[in-house]
Amino acid sequence: SSTGERVKRGRITKAGNQRARRVLIEGAWTYRFPARVSSRIQARSQDLPKTVRQIAWKGQVRLCTRYRKLMAAGKPKVVAVTAIAREMAAFLWAIGQEVAPTV
Repeated sequence: SSTGERVKRGRITKAGNQRARRVLIEGAWTYRFPARVSSRIQARSQDLPKTVRQIAWKGQVRLCTRYRKLMAAGKPKVVAVTAIAREMAAFLWAIGQEVAPTV
């Protein structure tokens, strides 16, 4: 509901795919911890394109930082995690734009 310079955003709703929402929220809880790539994950990601790895690392750093800032601002954990999940979806979309679908 935005027009001109006025921006009005509504609350996050429970519309859409329940499984996708759940996976995003579960994944968002991991951003409570500092950004890092374990040796196991690093070995698994060697076959991925460099642009995908760069987007993933940028997302990890940004989302970990954002979680800490939201918590420092006094937001409840579930509100912070929901915000992280929404932003994580945007990073996943960006990765999806870089990789051709496999059948």
